[in-house]
Amino acid sequence: MVQTSLVRPSNPFQPPTFVSIESERRHRQERLAAAFRVFARLGFAQGLAGHITARDPELTDHFWVNPFGIHFSRIRVSDLILVNSEGQVVQGEGKVSQAAFAIHSQIHEARPDVIAAAHAHSFYGKTWSTLGRLLDPITQDSCAFYQDHALFDDFTGIVLETSEGKRIAQALGDRKAAILRNHGILTVGHSVDEAAWWYIRLEDTAKAQLLAEAVGKPILIDHDIALKIQQRGSTHQAGWGGFQYLWDEITHDQPDLLD
Repeated sequence: MVQTSLVRPSNPFQPPTFVSIESERRHRQERLAAAFRVFARLGFAQGLAGHITARDPELTDHFWVNPFGIHFSRIRVSDLILVNSEGQVVQGEGKVSQAAFAIHSQIHEARPDVIAAAHAHSFYGKTWSTLGRLLDPITQDSCAFYQDHALFDDFTGIVLETSEGKRIAQALGDRKAAILRNHGILTVGHSVDEAAWWYIRLEDTAKAQLLAEAVGKPILIDHDIALKIQQRGSTHQAGWGGFQYLWDEITHDQPDLLD
């Protein structure tokens, strides 16, 4: 196994810095493989649907992604493929999902700040998406997405064309998450860790509101309070930090993902 070369700050919950492009690339690959394993453990793997991408630190119009047809629970670093801006696999073995390229290529192009994007058809996210609504600030955790998620309110079928991906990217705008009506949910971040963590939180937020509305009318958190929580607990560092205990757990239990 290749070891990642990092310069770690004294605070373990600060994102690392890197001594080379190679070490940064390896780090993104490791976190990407780990994110797939975590998604599998949480039940987010739904057949052939779902993909997480990580922008290459050198070839910035290329991204790393899972090869089509391999279950999330089996993804290793060595399985990841590198895809260019034309949708061609330039490193690794396997095919790229047409939907993955159509959606993620346009998000990465529209948002140079985005390092990673995550999309799957997890149960509560896709269930909430059928309502064609944004989520409300009904819990402290849900405030992470207050005024920071978007609705793509125009389902036209399976996303196979980059023109559809472009419209999703436009709907996302500068926010960190989107609800794709009748489809599922999507999140982005300045790191793989952040994108994966916001996805997990967004799925949980959808679950909480679905359950709350099933038994009554949730009490909304006041605007000023919700906004204060969002601004304090929804930073890029907070998103990165939230994933770290999941990284520790999955690499302890499934170290083969680093192969």
